[in-house]
Amino acid sequence: MSKMPLMLFGKHACLAALANPMRKIKRVLVTKNTQADLGKALANVKNITPIDGQKLESMLPPGSVHQGIGMECKPLAQPSLQDWLRQNIEKPVLMLDQISDPHNVGAILRSAAAFDVGAVIATDRNAPTESGVMAKAASGALEIVPLITVTNLVQAMELLKKAGYWTAGLDSAAKQALHEAKLDHKTALVLGAEGSGLRRLSAEHCDFLVKLPMSDRMESLNVSNAAAIALYELYRKLSS
Repeated sequence: MSKMPLMLFGKHACLAALANPMRKIKRVLVTKNTQADLGKALANVKNITPIDGQKLESMLPPGSVHQGIGMECKPLAQPSLQDWLRQNIEKPVLMLDQISDPHNVGAILRSAAAFDVGAVIATDRNAPTESGVMAKAASGALEIVPLITVTNLVQAMELLKKAGYWTAGLDSAAKQALHEAKLDHKTALVLGAEGSGLRRLSAEHCDFLVKLPMSDRMESLNVSNAAAIALYELYRKLSS
């Protein structure tokens, strides 16, 4: 059964989708000013439909910043975790333990692309599906980093372990800081949900827990900010 079309919006998200040969696009909706502004970037796009800015706004979630461009397309076909592992891509992965805000997932994808993460893994329940809001927050990263969904996060952790990955849960109560841990390219960093953090079962199945050192004036960070800092630290560690 084919997936329902979705609407992407915003210049970065739409241009990245146009550059992705795996993205199935039905039509591109562009205002006159944006089409003139983007010029060569849209020169070879055949399925362009001119549209008024207010009409485009009415087709999108309230408050969407569309920048004069939207795109009706199909969700990306993503690999299963087993198929991804068979590619032997030796890069860190991120595991999202029921992170539900599409803005946060999009921002995490953006950081994942910036710091060379191989895949982001989320559950198929209690987590957002691909959407225009997520793609806008990801700023093109949704077209770069596979967003793999799994039924059970703990089972996915065990699959990664069998493939040689170490699973490190990010937890503010951990005794060891991330920069102190012995990590390599086959690291799966597990991030807990906004507010509640890692679930008990997820934490128990991690090989170890790590934290980000911070001032005691603030208890925690937004999960997407924590992901960006942790991925920077991991990237710096693996690049040295």
